Amino acid sequence: MSRAVLSLGSNLGDRYGYLRLAVDGLRDVLVAVSSVYETAPWGVTDQPDFLNAVCVVDDPGRDHWAWLRTAQELERRAERVRERRWGPRTLDVDVVTVDDVRSDHPELLLPHPGTPERATVLIPWLEIDPDAVVPGRGRADALLAALGEDERAGVRRRSELTL
Repeated sequence: MSRAVLSLGSNLGDRYGYLRLAVDGLRDVLVAVSSVYETAPWGVTDQPDFLNAVCVVDDPGRDHWAWLRTAQELERRAERVRERRWGPRTLDVDVVTVDDVRSDHPELLLPHPGTPERATVLIPWLEIDPDAVVPGRGRADALLAALGEDERAGVRRRSELTL
């Protein structure tokens, strides 16, 4: 079994449409998808707000590298252009975890190193997996509780948008 958690984000163009493109591209392996959340940009803050969601996917035929290739293919379909790190994008698909795999390869760090500090990932992930664990870092609910109220309050559920 190869179960992965993927984080989706978009802040350019048809943000919701790009999230739908990603989820539609994962339909055959999709276990669960969170609600859509709107969040302020992280890293580079002079850009539009993001729409974010988290998916749990499962495919026994895919390893962590295959999940990375899947994420990159979804970004390619959304015509993502990488102009600057943490800059605006049509679609960002991050591989958050794959089973208990740990990787320090520069192209695929697992678990995703930003996860413990990002309410934009933890909140939607906990919505669909209340027992979520970040390998080597602990329970996602404890990591979320350790974040400041500002980080948690900045993640706003968009209940009118469903994936």
